[in-house]
Amino acid sequence: MLDVAVIEEPAAAAASLDPIRSRILAALAEPGSAAVLAGRLGLPRQKVNYHLKELERHGLVELAEERRKGNVTERVYRATAASYVISPAALAAVSPDPSREPDRLSARWLLALGARMVQEVGTLLTGAARAERRVAAFGIDARVRFASAADRTAFADELAGAVATLVSRYHDESAPGGRAHRVVVGLHQIPDAARATTTAPATTTDADPVATTGPGAAAGQESSR
Repeated sequence: MLDVAVIEEPAAAAASLDPIRSRILAALAEPGSAAVLAGRLGLPRQKVNYHLKELERHGLVELAEERRKGNVTERVYRATAASYVISPAALAAVSPDPSREPDRLSARWLLALGARMVQEVGTLLTGAARAERRVAAFGIDARVRFASAADRTAFADELAGAVATLVSRYHDESAPGGRAHRVVVGLHQIPDAARATTTAPATTTDADPVATTGPGAAAGQESSR
């Protein structure tokens, strides 16, 4: 079972969003047959069996084993991943495009960058899974509480400058065999619901827009060969 699977096909995305099927996927964190799942979820076995077949058809569940019980063969299923992410590729015609929202201080642009990252990393993961290889990646997740909007702006400017310096130092356009990587740095206020789940003090609430990166930042820049 994968830790995270990326759903790229529209039909598979639709299947995963069905309320009953999403409950079945969650229940299949531990393998089970249609009869076992029916008991867990309080649903008719025939209905569970129908949804299992649809989930299997879209690659969201897989056969774990078959058990022979008298004249009956019991099929035991498991989810193909512990959790799923729907790629913007599933909505290709209307997926966010960072080039349509070039304002780097716009939350919508940050969202478009995030969507592109999900799509690109999802594509890499899918290809790597087929080749039984790992994807080289790196991420930083930090929480910072600013005393003021001015401090936040200064932080964004310094971060943008640091990223620009690193990109210019390591980018080699003509390196033989070099591979292009994308660097994305984002900054956003933590929503109230998310802050409530942490033990750290809540951030101050500002009425002004939340910066993503400062003007002239290299965040989100793609280095190409």
